[in-house]
Amino acid sequence: MPLKSILVKDYMSKTLVKFKPETSVLDAVHELVHHRIAGAPVVDDAGNLVGMLSELDCLKVALQAGYHGSYGGPVSEYMSNTVETINAEMSIVDLASKFLDSRYRRFPVTDKNRLIGQISRRDVLRALEVLAQG
Repeated sequence: MPLKSILVKDYMSKTLVKFKPETSVLDAVHELVHHRIAGAPVVDDAGNLVGMLSELDCLKVALQAGYHGSYGGPVSEYMSNTVETINAEMSIVDLASKFLDSRYRRFPVTDKNRLIGQISRRDVLRALEVLAQG
């Protein structure tokens, strides 16, 4: 099977840590540390993707605590609102090219703005490894 025929949906993660906009950012930081992940999608009650919260976004909490003595607030105050998403039908090869042109380590996978999964650089490497062993 050629690598070009492998699709994002074949390797994306479907079970995700995700947050609601109203989640306490300190609770979100705890979840990121606990699960050893660098970021997670933020969804509304209908499952629509509304943002991403990264470790970098959470560092703002540390700065506020250091300078202003305040510790937190809702995730919506810290998350990135502009999120680049991809389609589950994209080929792994096209995704690899997208990763090379991007600073992101992972992309949320959506269908009509509903979050259906997430795929990372490591998932692309996993696809390559499986194909090579194949």
